[in-house]
Amino acid sequence: QGETESITISANEIRETRQPMSRVGVRIGEQTRDVKLTENRIEFTTQLLIDNQQVAGQGPAEAILNPSSGELLCEVPEASTEQVQRAVAAASRAFESWSKTTPSERSGMLLKLADAVEANAERFARLESLNCGKPYARALGDEIPAIADCFRYFAGAVRFMTGSITGEYLAGHTSMIRRDPVGVVASIAPWNYPLMMAAWKTAPALAAGNTVVLKPSEQTPLTALLFAQLAAEILPKGVLNVITGRGASVGQPLVEQPQVRMVSVTGD
Repeated sequence: QGETESITISANEIRETRQPMSRVGVRIGEQTRDVKLTENRIEFTTQLLIDNQQVAGQGPAEAILNPSSGELLCEVPEASTEQVQRAVAAASRAFESWSKTTPSERSGMLLKLADAVEANAERFARLESLNCGKPYARALGDEIPAIADCFRYFAGAVRFMTGSITGEYLAGHTSMIRRDPVGVVASIAPWNYPLMMAAWKTAPALAAGNTVVLKPSEQTPLTALLFAQLAAEILPKGVLNVITGRGASVGQPLVEQPQVRMVSVTGD
């Protein structure tokens, strides 16, 4: 028994409380680890986003820890194979209309995503601090502004895409270069900069007219899941889907789906 600070996070507030701590054995992968557990309930966004619906994962639960203290923050059930398939199918359906939107329309929505990140900066920074064990001040002061800027950068870039000039390089023919979206992009992000990597992967793909299925690290999914919740209020149905889980059980089935046209992986 001891005393430590814990964080209670709900949709409406962030408040710090002090609660007695106990220890409990939690199964993490193939091992059982002894971790701290607060008696105070801590609420996090733990649901997946599939076709603009927040749903609980139907696979095994992953213990989400604060690496700086060993505290158990929450458990996030991973996506089942059927949910992976549903997420990709939703992205594939959404591509038909999203790929036909204008750069101006897509730019406007990316700017709204940037605004949503900034409006929830403290919530995101607190989650990133807890889930990654990094200083809260650095997450708030360094990472969140860069993440919002990433969406704003690609919101501008998509309106100024350039290519080789149209010309007659072969007698009787006019040649030109088009940049077209490829389809569903499966994006797999690492544990160390969860929200920043989510921005780096989703912003350019969405700006170009692709749809995305994002799988954050199973160890640090909390900010990506909160981002998904906010994005569902901005983006059309199915354009962005966020699922969680391990590489073998979720990442591999994701990249093997026949509708996936591009894979972006950062990590080992």
